Amino acid sequence: QVQIVESGGGSVQAGGSLRLSCVTSGITFSLYTIIWYRQRPGGSRDRVAKIQPDRYTHYVDSVKGRFTISRDDAQSTVYLEMNNLKPEDTAVYFCCATLAEDFWGQGVQVVVSS
Repeated sequence: QVQIVESGGGSVQAGGSLRLSCVTSGITFSLYTIIWYRQRPGGSRDRVAKIQPDRYTHYVDSVKGRFTISRDDAQSTVYLEMNNLKPEDTAVYFCCATLAEDFWGQGVQVVVSS
């Protein structure tokens, strides 16, 4: 059974930091690309950052220089380090493991106040 579990969300003031974790089980983690998405209130689910098995990373322009995605294959876990958070980063953040099909977590709330 595949499980994707996000954690590390919370409420911070603008300029603060959070680290999200995405712990997976039931998949051959080292083969999967992991993508963080976010969904703002009333908005669509948008890609934020991804990391491929070869550790190639890609970020949406709005988070470049502030967010860092990394993976620990031994722990089957991906992290999203978020620094200098802005109110517009407020969203539910989702982790998705993708290969032949997509596996999604339930999401974690991030609230950034001004």
